[in-house]
Amino acid sequence: MSMTWKKAFGLIAASAVALSMSACGGSAGGNSASGKTEDVSLSVWAPQEDQADGNSWLAKMEESFEKAHPEYKITWKNDVVSEGDAKTKVETDPTAAADVYMFANDQLGGLLDAEAIGELGENEAKQVKEQNEASMVDSVTGTDGKIYGVPFTSNTWFMYYNSKKFSADDVKSLDTMLEKGKVSFPLDNSWFIQSFYTKGAGLTFFGDKGNDAAKGITFADGDAAATAVTKYLVGLANNPNFMDDAEGSGLGALKAGDTDVVFSGTWDAASVKEALGDGYAAAKLPTYKLDGKDVQMEAFAGSKAVAYNPHAKNAKAAAQFAAFLGSTEAQKAHYEMRGIVPTDKSLSDSITDDDFAAKAQLEVISEASILQPTISAMGSWWDPAKAFGKGILNKEITEATAEAQTQKWSEQLAKMVG
Repeated sequence: MSMTWKKAFGLIAASAVALSMSACGGSAGGNSASGKTEDVSLSVWAPQEDQADGNSWLAKMEESFEKAHPEYKITWKNDVVSEGDAKTKVETDPTAAADVYMFANDQLGGLLDAEAIGELGENEAKQVKEQNEASMVDSVTGTDGKIYGVPFTSNTWFMYYNSKKFSADDVKSLDTMLEKGKVSFPLDNSWFIQSFYTKGAGLTFFGDKGNDAAKGITFADGDAAATAVTKYLVGLANNPNFMDDAEGSGLGALKAGDTDVVFSGTWDAASVKEALGDGYAAAKLPTYKLDGKDVQMEAFAGSKAVAYNPHAKNAKAAAQFAAFLGSTEAQKAHYEMRGIVPTDKSLSDSITDDDFAAKAQLEVISEASILQPTISAMGSWWDPAKAFGKGILNKEITEATAEAQTQKWSEQLAKMVG
């Protein structure tokens, strides 16, 4: 980490603490100014990795929050619940769920339906908007336009590659890489295949913000444009330098030297680094050549965020602590202690020079991604998209049948409205 960043952080952290202390209209000088303190109990759900010991990230953040809020005398109750399991646990009984919990943003619709997630106050909402890219703000915004969570890391995918095989310029183009080396990609994975169609054919999910179910899933540029993309993918699947990354097989192929590229996320960084050694590198998604034009691939993007339970006995303090866990100070500590890549734009300089995965993730979020919708209608996308990708790999969809098959898929998608 650079000395420039370390000097700057003092100011950033100070402002973050000040912001968190003002959340929900509270302030450190509230009751403590008159010498009184309020007894508060807060239950918190967080992943095991965040609370592995007494010196854990969560423990440190709770200690910092107490210092920022001397008006509270807090009794903490921490339990292990991962972001991915939050919705299932909360829905069981929202009134018995934790006061503060972390969740994956694709659970937002279900949490709202269960009335188990609290709307952020004015100060917290301001914090979220100031810290994050628009896509991250949208990721925690309900269909009512209100904000319900504080993002602390993004969830998306990017490209790992062997820098001994490709230069930094080579990896800007998928077609260039296919000429010089082996490329694996999960073509029958519906979280990945859309990346070719959003820019290539104007594939749009439920309106501009992804939350208007009535607008459905459409190819805004028309079926002819979508057919052109399908034909490109047919050619990709038939390229001898391409392999389908089926159920994570790309990582094994990378280690064996049978591929030079895999598309994945930060969760695979350690394994990829072990496989590639000195050749380890990562970058945002490349472009591909469609009808003579370079088209940017775009990944689905979401976030992991902190929420408070509106059923909490001490809802004000719960909302304040949720905002604190997503503050600049907390995100910086989360990255330093666990490598959790921050969404806070002011922390981009804190990413170490050799953390290629983190840098690639940040670039994808800001330059090559679309928001993954959180509404329930999105559930209708996954199986048909997977089947379409399998059809290409199994040669059921060919150059000759691409037009008819794409039109059939387009008609199927058009019916997917809420």
